[in-house]
Amino acid sequence: MASKLLTRVRTVPARLGYPRPLSPTLAAFAPSRLLSDAAAAGAGDSPPASASPAPRPSGSSGKLEHNAGSSSVRSSLKDPELAKFSAIADTWWDSEGPFKPLHRMNPTRLAFIRSTLCRHFGKDPSSARPFEGLKVVDVGCGGGILSEPLARMGASVTGVDAVDKNIKIARIHADLDPVTSTIEYCCTTAEKLVEEQRKFDAVISLEVIEHVADPAEFCKSLAALTIPEGAIVISTINRSMRAYATAIVAAEYLLRWLPKGTHQWSSFLTPEELALILQRSSISVKEMAGFVYNPLTGRWSLSDDVGVNFIAFGTKNSQ
Repeated sequence: MASKLLTRVRTVPARLGYPRPLSPTLAAFAPSRLLSDAAAAGAGDSPPASASPAPRPSGSSGKLEHNAGSSSVRSSLKDPELAKFSAIADTWWDSEGPFKPLHRMNPTRLAFIRSTLCRHFGKDPSSARPFEGLKVVDVGCGGGILSEPLARMGASVTGVDAVDKNIKIARIHADLDPVTSTIEYCCTTAEKLVEEQRKFDAVISLEVIEHVADPAEFCKSLAALTIPEGAIVISTINRSMRAYATAIVAAEYLLRWLPKGTHQWSSFLTPEELALILQRSSISVKEMAGFVYNPLTGRWSLSDDVGVNFIAFGTKNSQ
């Protein structure tokens, strides 16, 4: 299964300094193109203003100052984003609720993670517990729908989230199974873990970066949590018109899979931008794949099409 997945995973080109061969479909992944694209972003590819999500409330800094007793945790997460996810925290394990898309996508996300991490760390992907011996942190773990299967695959998992209600839900659900009860859940942030000098073999953050105020600083924190030659996996949504039509208009307003306002199109990153941000954080992106939804089967699959949802695997440069 892993070999089939890997044949469908996009490789990152040598023009960014990576050793793998350049895929014909990825010729645009060049630093000069990335810089020009980033500078021009929003100039001519933004959706109609009338259909855009509401702007951030005035007076908000865009970053969280989370007070827990006498401690203060500074996060790159936006205040409005925290409020949105706190409001629906009780529904994390409702597979037909607001997080239905993530439940449906989870097997495909896990297939990519299993394949890339096993190959990078020399693990057997056919093993029932291929991540045995690996320390993994799930940044922005929510209710634990990714942390739990990672623990079942043998990883020593730490799940962190800035929303206290998410962590409470995650702990309650994990305690139902002796295997997942070993997960270390913390209401904290990647930035705080960096301050505590925590290190992990693999850092995973799925569908989170589009909700932070400063993606570059967030990626620096993820990189700081990763051991040299460790792994990072990030998934997000492309800032494309097709993504606006499907991930926002269709998913939030027509099909109502997600609460309205869940995503802001202007906060999405293109694959080129994410690759450049990670490169500047000493992370070499090795593989990238898209997620494609089949409305007839209701299932997601890995694809070369990164036009909407995509996932990237990278490794931290040795120091």
